[in-house]
Amino acid sequence: MQVGIDSFVGAISGPEAAAGELGALRVQQLLEEVELADRTGVDVFGIGEHHREEYVASSPVTLLAAAAARTSKIRLTSAVTVLSSDDPVRVFQQFATLDLISNGRAEMVVGRGSFTESYPLFGYDLRNYDELFSEKLDLLLKLREQTRVHWQGEHRATLNGQGVWPRPLQARLPIRLGVGGTPQSFVRAGVLGLPLTVAIIGGEAHRFQPLVDLYRHAYKQAGHDPAQMDVAVHGIGFLADSDREAADTLFPAHQETFNRIGRERGWAPQGRATFDAQVSERGSFFVGSPETVAQKMWSVSDALGGVSRFTLMISGGSVPHEATMRSIELLGTEVRAKVNAGQPVLV
Repeated sequence: MQVGIDSFVGAISGPEAAAGELGALRVQQLLEEVELADRTGVDVFGIGEHHREEYVASSPVTLLAAAAARTSKIRLTSAVTVLSSDDPVRVFQQFATLDLISNGRAEMVVGRGSFTESYPLFGYDLRNYDELFSEKLDLLLKLREQTRVHWQGEHRATLNGQGVWPRPLQARLPIRLGVGGTPQSFVRAGVLGLPLTVAIIGGEAHRFQPLVDLYRHAYKQAGHDPAQMDVAVHGIGFLADSDREAADTLFPAHQETFNRIGRERGWAPQGRATFDAQVSERGSFFVGSPETVAQKMWSVSDALGGVSRFTLMISGGSVPHEATMRSIELLGTEVRAKVNAGQPVLV
């Protein structure tokens, strides 16, 4: 079982006049985080694409390329690439280049995104939300298999055999489908034979089992090799030397983020009791000591019928940098060993 980190690269708050300086500081912190993850044995580091003031990750591939030059083993991925509002040719070229820089360590997770700012920003109509993703995913997968592609769609210029370079070092650039709670998305991943990353950021993880079963059924029905099925989980996480310390450190930052987004979406404010319920054994958060987090990973893996990878969203920002670094250290040096000490996970 692999363990990893997903970061949205939360910004450091401060006066607008200092946005550039604070952004530069946050990027330096991020690179320190990836370097530490690489040194301590974390398997994968992902950066999620967001086009909002509170994040410094509108261009994940740029940040991943900088990280590639400072690391040697860790795999580098998006978490996620908002494919619907991007151009598949440019996405493929950027990740192929990242693969060359990193000597074959690049991956991507593609999805439709949990926010919609990128659609009007880049001139796309939200009424085409589903169609945009389906069409662009089709092109991206063709680009992975062929240097010269003949393709026609509704939302991008036709390709008539133009070459798309560079080609990645890996024979087949890894592409995962990132999904939330929509059954159609799980089925799509299965039909296409793609590895699946399930975002579980609330509720109880075992409730996703029917959706994962849909994926596995669609995968087999489409004729893909069942041995190649791959289910990963993305969740909110944080580690410290004790359960109490981890929860107390993360809660203020989580509450601020949740309630800010909640005001936009009409959610009720979240208090400590709700947070603690998610941290509990049945909740979806991976927050606590290394022993607690490792045990929850095994529990969720069992509930979902086997998980190959867990990536914890540790985004920094309003969480003290030193605490974030300690969390990463514990994930790499202790959790990874603990989750791999038992029987192999069946996927």
